[in-house]
Amino acid sequence: MLFRQLEYFVAVAQERHFARAAEKCYVSQPALSAAIAKLERELNVTLINRGHSFEGLTPEGERLVVWAKRILAEHDAFKAEVHAVQSGITGTLRLGTVPTASTTASLVLSAFCSAHPLAKVQISSRLAATELYRRLHEFELDAVIAHPADAKDSQDVALVPLYEEQYVLLSRSDMLPPGAATLRWPDAAQLPLALLTPDMRDRQVIDAAFADHDITVHPQVETDSVASLFAQVANGNWATIVPHTWLWMTPTRGEIRAVELVDPAPKALIGLATNASGPGSPVARALVASAQNLGLDEFFAAQLRSLTH
Repeated sequence: MLFRQLEYFVAVAQERHFARAAEKCYVSQPALSAAIAKLERELNVTLINRGHSFEGLTPEGERLVVWAKRILAEHDAFKAEVHAVQSGITGTLRLGTVPTASTTASLVLSAFCSAHPLAKVQISSRLAATELYRRLHEFELDAVIAHPADAKDSQDVALVPLYEEQYVLLSRSDMLPPGAATLRWPDAAQLPLALLTPDMRDRQVIDAAFADHDITVHPQVETDSVASLFAQVANGNWATIVPHTWLWMTPTRGEIRAVELVDPAPKALIGLATNASGPGSPVARALVASAQNLGLDEFFAAQLRSLTH
């Protein structure tokens, strides 16, 4: 069995099309098909259901693709490890973040990139946490910045806590009591609101805080972009509720104010997750080392105090 055969097989499983898989692997389709047929003979199983085209994986194929991805990931990690010993950390860190953590990724990456100037970073920031953890499990991402996974997705995941999100209301000054630094959730519910979409974890925390007062809100505007929420507030027609971790990059100014939401004052953990199965990639381990003891909670708390007091 050769690594090349596993690469071809994984490509077919991902593309679900022989010609596209061959193009992805930079080989001819007959060469790819012959390599997979040889793999099947060596294992004495049928891996792919074939008709006139790809018709899915067999049960044996479904099991092999899981092992193949792990074998290939560990093979790549070993090569990177050898190269790191010789030349330092290089290669590309594939980092995924939930949308609400997309700006804080720069704070996490700052120390990493300073320590490893030859490394490159690719960031995916528009995916839901479930999809991020799926890609982490399947070795398509090296690390994820997100809320902790649920029980199913948390298997084989190592989590380094980074900070806790708190929640602030942003609005024009004339919508708020003069001089107020805090606001209760029932008072926030009286304002015209633009909020994150219900599928997002932060919106679920917000809805739970309203539910503590038996309130269900029906915002006129919903979006999966925090930047879009800032724009709605700047337009003057809506107030919004966002994690306080966005205030450092998009500070309030002019007629826009930020106030802390209290009674309750919920918090939501954000962590750096890596794949705990196998030795892991050198870039992922280097990122974890750089992310530990960053003190982001203190940094964000200072920003919040400066804008609400």
